[in-house]
Amino acid sequence: MSVATISIPVQVKVLGEDLEVPVKGGRLVSYANLDYAASAPCLEPVSAAVAAALPAYSSVHRGAGYASQLTTARYEQARHTVRAFVGARTDDAVIFTRNTTDATNLLARCLPEGTTTVVFDTEHHASLLPWQRVVRLAPPAFPGEAVRQADDALAAIEGPKLLVVTAASNVTGELWPIAALAHIAHRHGARILVDAAQLVPHRKLNLTALDLDYVAFSGHKLYAPFGAGVLIGRRDWLSDGEPYLKGGGAVKSVGTLDDATTEWHEDAEPRHEAGTPNVLGAIALAAACDALTATGWTPLVREEERLIARLREGLAAVEGVRELSLWGPEHPRVGIVSFVVDGYTAREVAEALSTEYGIGVRDGKFCAHPFVRHLLDVSDGGCEDGTASAVRASIGIGTTEEHVDRLIIALHDLAARRQG
Repeated sequence: MSVATISIPVQVKVLGEDLEVPVKGGRLVSYANLDYAASAPCLEPVSAAVAAALPAYSSVHRGAGYASQLTTARYEQARHTVRAFVGARTDDAVIFTRNTTDATNLLARCLPEGTTTVVFDTEHHASLLPWQRVVRLAPPAFPGEAVRQADDALAAIEGPKLLVVTAASNVTGELWPIAALAHIAHRHGARILVDAAQLVPHRKLNLTALDLDYVAFSGHKLYAPFGAGVLIGRRDWLSDGEPYLKGGGAVKSVGTLDDATTEWHEDAEPRHEAGTPNVLGAIALAAACDALTATGWTPLVREEERLIARLREGLAAVEGVRELSLWGPEHPRVGIVSFVVDGYTAREVAEALSTEYGIGVRDGKFCAHPFVRHLLDVSDGGCEDGTASAVRASIGIGTTEEHVDRLIIALHDLAARRQG
């Protein structure tokens, strides 16, 4: 197998490409980061944008000074940039949050009274857990069944309803039929929230073209690890919902002891961004959006598909390695692969890859316990034990052929060691 080092031919680079890590024997080797799905490294243009904003950093929205006015302008421009990045409608709210989980919980707090949420058991915990009234659907055997299940579930619900679904699985990388699911949701008078955390680092998303109501994603998965995420979508539920945080900025007026009336902002963005927001996180997120847009999705997708095909072909050739998949090996996916290795726990594999080969992967249940148990065909396995776990390798900008090949060679070594 070739070990040529071929970087993704794009205009942007990530920080840390020259990172060296220790392995057994005291050697230093270049780090093979195959853990992008957990947190992607920082893009150089993102780091530069944050560095440029720091000298004039100040409070936003309520300061008359030049630095405050400039920082406010940068913060609000970030909102416009993120809106354009996902093709949102001009009147959609763009609310900066901490991450996808925070964004999902924010929307959960704003649902109209009596709303029932429909969600698949294949979802990340952030999509499974925040809802008060929920219908959970079994993992579908194929994409069309997902649409049918959603159709049946939504048809049986009276009152407000919300369908929640991922765009790309954080466990298998498989792409979900979000356009068809949005159509079904709207046919039943429901709305749809799409968890795009694993999609937007890999593919272009157009909220308007797909007719999505809400989209949530995280900066730290989009090469902007500065603690910001975003919820984008229709304003009415967000403007009517209880403020997510109560404090300065969310209020228009606070009464006296004699009149304790509080008047909250009707505008969804200030209503849910109380206190001093993560300005640098928003600037970083917008810089990542600009950098990916300027690079263009065609070269990014083409190189990712080449590398993920190389990785999956290599895994298939290692005896005792089984890739996890819901809809089969031919279904389209982003650069995420989860697998198990006969004779080893997932933690043993991950630790060996790190300490012996300088490879970073993820092991565990990926905050998707029901889905991983389904893929492994087991009924038990908690969060802290070593059962019902898998290894996940994920790629992105900065991944090279040498990283992929090193992982495959390491797994061959582990397989041979087991047999010996």
